[in-house]
Amino acid sequence: MKNIPEFSVSEITSLTKNILEENFDRVRIRGEVSKIKENKGHLYFSLKDENFVLNAICWSSTVPLLQVFPEEGMEVVAEGKITTYAKSSISSYQIKVDQIELQGEGALLKLIEQRKKKLQAEGYFNEEHKKLIPFIPNKIGIITSPTGAVIMDIINRVQDRYPTHLLIYPISVQGNKSAGEIIQGIEFFNKKINVDTIIIARGGGGAEDLLSFNDENVVKSAFASKIPIISAVGHETDFTLLDFVADYRAS
Repeated sequence: MKNIPEFSVSEITSLTKNILEENFDRVRIRGEVSKIKENKGHLYFSLKDENFVLNAICWSSTVPLLQVFPEEGMEVVAEGKITTYAKSSISSYQIKVDQIELQGEGALLKLIEQRKKKLQAEGYFNEEHKKLIPFIPNKIGIITSPTGAVIMDIINRVQDRYPTHLLIYPISVQGNKSAGEIIQGIEFFNKKINVDTIIIARGGGGAEDLLSFNDENVVKSAFASKIPIISAVGHETDFTLLDFVADYRAS
């Protein structure tokens, strides 16, 4: 009889688990994000390339620490540990993600352009939806970082032109919490504090820095606003999707 090792299914599964988890301490995996789901704060998604798909999980305790929040179609490098798990008595392996980086600015610009075409086709940027900006607003809501040059520039420019009341809703202008905070700011001024105009602002930056202002849910929230919105994001050459949905763009 040949000297070939024999294992039960459980034994070979356990052995495979040990080999995988002991030999791959930490890895970085390149791939496109797909099938992303959230459950009780945990993120479940897949990383895929042209040939294969790898399951990924990011625990709720780690999600706030991510540099980039994964989105459908985003090309990323995920860092973490290879682990195995059983589902319906079938053993599989996955990456337990600790950190996510974008796989280059070119990939991000491609994703933003695809998102722009989709939203444009759905009518979010149509001129007939634009609301008039009051000539002399009595109250202006400002959604931006409460520190830095941008807020001081807005305060000085507005006060030089006409007397008005300024109400600031403080947000993070980048990072994985930023998009959600922008949406909360829009909802705050629409539902709780009555203002005549909303200004959403931040300074210039690269595509990754401005990512939250290219967020699809931010665009939809701005579109749904009953209060006219002015986008004051970046420099003259920095265009974001918020610029296209806003009622007026100021640089």
